[in-house]
Order: sequence, then C-alpha cells, then structure tokens
Amino acid sequence: MVKQAEQLQQHLLSSGIPSDFSTIPMHQTIPGDVLHEIDQFIEIFEQVTSRTAWLSTALRETPEVAQIHHCETCFFSAWDIHLPPEHPHQWQLIEFNDNGSGFLFAGLINQVYYDLFLSKTTEASATEANDSVKPPLCYAQLCSQIQTMIAAESHAFFGQQPDGLLLILDDSESLQTGRFRHEHQLLAKIAQGQGWHTAIDSPESLYWDGRQLLLLEGSGEQTAGKPVAFIINRSTDFLWQDAIFTPLNQAYKSGSVYVAPNPFSYATKSDKRLLEYLSRPDWDNELGIKKNERAMLSSHVPATYLLTEANLSQLAEQKADFVFKPTHGHASLGVLNSHEIGKHRLQRLLAKGHPYIAQQIAEKSQLLPETNHPLWSDLRVWAYKGRRFLISGRASSRKERLDLHPPGGWVPTFESL
Repeated sequence: MVKQAEQLQQHLLSSGIPSDFSTIPMHQTIPGDVLHEIDQFIEIFEQVTSRTAWLSTALRETPEVAQIHHCETCFFSAWDIHLPPEHPHQWQLIEFNDNGSGFLFAGLINQVYYDLFLSKTTEASATEANDSVKPPLCYAQLCSQIQTMIAAESHAFFGQQPDGLLLILDDSESLQTGRFRHEHQLLAKIAQGQGWHTAIDSPESLYWDGRQLLLLEGSGEQTAGKPVAFIINRSTDFLWQDAIFTPLNQAYKSGSVYVAPNPFSYATKSDKRLLEYLSRPDWDNELGIKKNERAMLSSHVPATYLLTEANLSQLAEQKADFVFKPTHGHASLGVLNSHEIGKHRLQRLLAKGHPYIAQQIAEKSQLLPETNHPLWSDLRVWAYKGRRFLISGRASSRKERLDLHPPGGWVPTFESL
C-alpha cells in the first residue's frame, strides 16, 4: 500500500493535482444498476425542481436577486450520495450542489489510478476482478465534454461565443488558500482551448459601469479593464448578500452577463431547506410531485426537517437519529452531530436566526486500507441537464462527518460491469 500510494501521488503531481490534495490509494466500485437508478433519480429531480409549482414555493422567501431566471444551466452540478455497507441499492441522496467542486481533479484521479493499477496494460489488471471495472472517461474526453457544455451554454445565452472574458469567480480567501484553487487553472486552460480569454478573480475585482461588467485595473496585466461576458461562479456566498457582490448583482439583473451557478439555481435546487420537500410527501399537491416521483424520492432522500419551535423538542429527543446542518452551509461547515446537540443549543440557533435542518442519518460505505484504519466513503455524481458524465468519491476517517485530511481524501471511483 505504501509503494502504491507513493506511485499514485507521483503521477497525480505530474498531472497537475497539488501535493496537499489528499487521495486514497485504493478504489471503490459502484454497481452499474445502482448508477442506472441514480440516473433515473436525477431525471426526476430535474423534472420536479423545474416545475412552476416548485419554483413558486422555493422562491417564496428568497432575496430579489434569486427571483431572476435566465437560461443558465450549471454544468458542474453534483449529487452527494451515501451507499450503506452491503446494501448499495438503498443509497441515499444527502444533498445537491449546483457548485460542485472537484470535477476536474476527480477526472484526473480516476484516469491516473485506472491507468496505473486497473487497465489491461498493467500487471495488476490480470485478475478477473479488474476486468469487471468499466474504464473511466479519460481526462482529454472530459475536457472536450466540458468545452461542449460551455459552448452550449454560451450559444443558448448569447447566440454565439461573445467577445468578453470568461471569468472564474471565487472568494478572495479561497483563491489564496482554497483546496480547489489549482482546479480553477485547469478549467481556465480548457476554456482557452475554445478561444476564450480567461481570468480568475474575486468579486471585489468587479465593476459595473451601467452597461458592462468590468475587471478593475490591477486584476491582471492582460485582463484589467476588460469586459466580462461569461462567469463560472465558484463563490460560496450563494445568494450574493454581501456588498462586494453589488456589481455582480447589477450585471446579473441586466441580463447581459452569463453567471452559473447563481442565486436562482441555488434557491431552487441547492438550498438544504428543499430536502424537506423532497424527502416527505406533505407538500406533494402544492409542489406537483407525482406518485411515481414520490416513490423514488422517499426511497432515496432521508427524512429531513427544517428546525422550528414546533419540532425542536422532538428533534432534540431523537437527536441520535439525525445530523443537523445549516441550510446555507457548505463543506461540512456548521454541521452538528448528536453529541454536540441539545434542546438549549437548538433554541439558541433559532434565536440567532440560524436556519438548520435535521436530516436522518444515512450510512456510508466503509473502506479498509491495509493500515486497518477504517474510512467511510461517499459517492459524488456530476451531471449536466439530467445526464451523468462523471463519478467520484470521498473518504473520511470520521464516520459522522466529512474530513478529507489524511488518512481521508478523494477516492478513485469506477462503475462495475
């Protein structure tokens, strides 16, 4: 295992993945029929969350900017799924992200691992078990697919590829120290292959002159002062409430700049509050959810409750069955487990205006490296317009929470045939 880990790390570094990005030197396989059912679920998810009745309910108490809908479709949307040990068909959707980081790193990890240890050109592939693993999409194919998605989005929004910059936008701190800041550079290179002029910058660097969205002077020698046309948004301020987003808000409202994801996509698909609607039938008539859709949703979305004064005491009593999450959280920030929760703490969260959901705990798969240090893994599925194009996984040394520091990390993930 040590030799395999060193070999994997060496090849990942040469592929562009930074040394501080933890990857597990073993893989997981997902049954093909399970992925087929997940594909069906994603189609239902897209249908349900696009209906007028759903949109009306989801947008009822959102900021004005979230009410604005253009034609953008996120091409890096990700579904996070738990598969219980030995019962993968009982998989559970934990959350949906319209801002799913890691899709380029995941593609590289899958290809490098497969080429090193599972392909028919390696000695390790001589076993019958390896013949049952479907080869992953190679990185060059993934890049080509992403270019196709960007082109489709550009033509749907502008009618053609516009002259302005393609900007990869992220919070200033993330651009300095974030785990995926190097992935932005890979994404920019893919866009440059289509002829785009690109920039990577933060919301503070934007300026709206009443007609165009511009990058301020000093943002970069080649891009300063240039108009921005197409924004791939990686910021985790999902509803753009901070004042630094004022220029972006103005440009988005004008309809002259493509931005995905955006407050509308977040409010109608990614807000964790929506998991309550997906998991339980209480609002089906109001939301237009059909019987066959309800059967699929209830089977694969854990029971979820928005924390309120009315259910606070009951949830506190049953806390061992739930994990508590901020509705607008990300990267496990703010997640509270049962030993961290009591009635008084839940009351304080409500009093401070911090919206939380309680989600029924869903088991994860378990990996057992040679170190005998157990890891708990999940499945991340990326799809565009309801069609899956990539799978990956993440393993944590903590059963109850996602922790990607070693010995945890991203897991090479493949479909079994």
